[in-house]
Amino acid sequence: MTQHVTQSVKLDKFASDLNLEIVYAGREQVTLSGMSVERPGLALAGFFDYFDPSRVVVLGFSEHEYLRTFGEEERRKKIADLLSQGQLPCIILSRDLPVLSELADEARKAQCPIFRSPKPTTDLMSDLFIYLNRLLAPSMSAHGVLMEVFGVGVLLTGKSGVGKSETAMELIKRGHRLIADDSVIIKEVANELYGTAPDMIRYFMELRGIGIINVKSMYGSGSVLNEKKIDLEIQMERWQEGKEYDRIGDEGTTEEMLGVKIPKLIIPVSPGRNLAIIIEVAARNFRLKSMGYDAAEELIARSIGR
Repeated sequence: MTQHVTQSVKLDKFASDLNLEIVYAGREQVTLSGMSVERPGLALAGFFDYFDPSRVVVLGFSEHEYLRTFGEEERRKKIADLLSQGQLPCIILSRDLPVLSELADEARKAQCPIFRSPKPTTDLMSDLFIYLNRLLAPSMSAHGVLMEVFGVGVLLTGKSGVGKSETAMELIKRGHRLIADDSVIIKEVANELYGTAPDMIRYFMELRGIGIINVKSMYGSGSVLNEKKIDLEIQMERWQEGKEYDRIGDEGTTEEMLGVKIPKLIIPVSPGRNLAIIIEVAARNFRLKSMGYDAAEELIARSIGR
């Protein structure tokens, strides 16, 4: 299920994420829906045709000095006009610039949060661009388990009861890391997929017959990871008699999520199969293919060459 890309972030978290000082709390949260950032030079000059009030507004040195060239009454009017365009998410001043009294007054009237950053304007805008593009990236939720195996992000999928969590538990015991169990939030960032766990169930895992465990508490912080790029999907399914499974590895099956295709393997589950080792081999093989080596291609080439 794809989610709408609008996020409300508490002020203290937004400030912590971007190393900002909270000057005025306003609405106590920042509602973000635009991935771009607004520098309001033209808007302060009275040109609002292309001004987008859904964007974070950054006041840099040039805007600050421009406002200082006016008297108090004119300066107040320009700031009030800016804030009247809509409910701005927030205003951020760069370079630890002093907050003009007129800006503070008008922001309080509009309940618009004000932050301040010690960074130069270009660095601040770069941080905001990266932050907003990750926060507001198109997303979906998927049923599965996301693991990091030898540095490869492996998404385990399959019907309930097929053994995804138990296999993940064996992988954790073998030194690999858990990102999410049961529910995986997947985001598309720069044509790549990244997975994480919902905050409520982060680090938790359900094992039938035992119940809920906290993987981080049980195995330490080295057993978990907050986010990981998804490189490979492995679909686990019960062995079906008579079904043809890929035995060469040259079928090139893929899975598309959020418009991005990733390699997909279908692994049959049957009694006696050590799935953790099979998944380790799959991850290592994926890395080899990423570096240009394909064992199936080499075998075929040798066969043709005889």
